Amino acid sequence: MRGREFGDAIRALLRAADLTNRAAAELLGWQEAKVSELVNGKEGVSDVDLAKLLGLLRTPPDEFDHLMALHRETHQRDWLQPAKSGVTDRARTLREHEKIASDITGWSMNVVHGLLQAPNYIPYVVHASTKLSADERPTVISNRISRQNAVLDGYRTVTIYMHEQALRLPVGSPEVMAEQYHHLLRLSVRPYLTIRVIPTAFGPHAGLAGDFDLLKFKKIPPIVYVESEGANVFLEDQPSVGLYDTALTSLGRAALDESQTRKLVTDIIGEEFQHEQVAEE
Repeated sequence: MRGREFGDAIRALLRAADLTNRAAAELLGWQEAKVSELVNGKEGVSDVDLAKLLGLLRTPPDEFDHLMALHRETHQRDWLQPAKSGVTDRARTLREHEKIASDITGWSMNVVHGLLQAPNYIPYVVHASTKLSADERPTVISNRISRQNAVLDGYRTVTIYMHEQALRLPVGSPEVMAEQYHHLLRLSVRPYLTIRVIPTAFGPHAGLAGDFDLLKFKKIPPIVYVESEGANVFLEDQPSVGLYDTALTSLGRAALDESQTRKLVTDIIGEEFQHEQVAEE
């Protein structure tokens, strides 16, 4: 994962500078193969050589530091990204891999999954987090909306499992929740998106350990993303990934089907309307 993110970033810098691998190599007095090795995230290129290339490409300071650190770790598997590591865009790795995923399956137990949150719902969830500073929150909100637009574009299949608690947890005002329910119903008719809910009546289930996303690709092994208060974790070792895949299979057996899920959401809308009517009386 580190190698892919590193290589994608170098390619983006080359495009921004309007340079090919060969042109950059000629300007630095290198063989073209050396630039190709960097773009492909391969080991063997020194930090000094990388710094020369990044300087040629006029890399911004924050990106320069990020790529220098990433270059030293491209051979490592799995990736723990501490919340207070100083990384300015902690959703970057997830977004980069979601863009190339062919299939994404997510599980959310307590709130509506991030890919399905309505615009007015998102700020309340983000502001509840203690790991974000006031300055970081607007960027996180903007990134989440951008992430939704990028993932829910019809170029990959997306399956989201949620617990009924995620639907019933009050977030914001009744109007915010009403919009969220209708947002789910509108999304649920998209042919590439499947939304299924685990009913509270089912009892204990395979998702009790917490939220996660499983990303599958056409040409590379699947990965799992787990977000916690203290860190973002990306798992690449296949035995660990297999455990999450098994959990999703179990959740699939426990969940309502798509039609039943839509009915549950519709029933909740009706319940909320009745509560408002009683309150007004």
